[in-house]
Amino acid sequence: MRHFISLLLFALLLLPWQAFSFDHDYHLLNDLLSSHVQNGLVDYKSIKADPKNLDMFVVQAGAVSHNEFDTWTQQQQLAFLINLYNAVTIQLIINEYPVASIRKIGGLLKSPWKLKVVPLFREMITLDHLEHNIIRPWYNEPRIHFALVCAAKGCPILRSNAYLPDILKEQLEDQTRQFLQSNPQKNNYDPNTETLYLSPIFKWYAEDFEAASGSIQQFVKNYMPQVDIEAKIRYTDYDWSLNEQE
Repeated sequence: MRHFISLLLFALLLLPWQAFSFDHDYHLLNDLLSSHVQNGLVDYKSIKADPKNLDMFVVQAGAVSHNEFDTWTQQQQLAFLINLYNAVTIQLIINEYPVASIRKIGGLLKSPWKLKVVPLFREMITLDHLEHNIIRPWYNEPRIHFALVCAAKGCPILRSNAYLPDILKEQLEDQTRQFLQSNPQKNNYDPNTETLYLSPIFKWYAEDFEAASGSIQQFVKNYMPQVDIEAKIRYTDYDWSLNEQE
């Protein structure tokens, strides 16, 4: 099945771009996520048994030309790239499933984020390239760090629906609020010691949050009003175990 999908993708990439009209309502991806994601946890076993919707979505996304992409609104572009990142990450997991952590994929010499597994604009790129060379510099949107899901429990949760252009801002705001407010093991504030405990995501991408709000503390305060903007920051442990339904 995986060999068939690879051949199908290759064939689609050779066809005229005008043959395709991309579905910005994300019916295939919505069907997949609503059926196999619950409370942010993914039923990888079931997806591996029937990957049709996932594979076809990735094929369709890979068939979008750069010229077509450039005609879209910024919201359409960003929703597309976030959805593609998350879909390919799921695909990466099911190709190796069962696996205890995404970090087990790729071997000793290459991390999973440096594998060329993302079909975009008639070439194959890495997840790292998609995130760090396209999404982050093109859109300057720090909330994407709560939408891009790396298949680990330490990540923000995977939504049970796709990101949609018309409501993307609301979805990104919801993701950010949930990540900061719903799990004190990842993020919390101790007013007695004026210490802000945060996920390492804020350390890894500090420059994005500082560029948006002036400081990490100020960015967080938008969602946790009790935070003192002079608070000390301590980073919590990151759980790299698979975000899998048990």
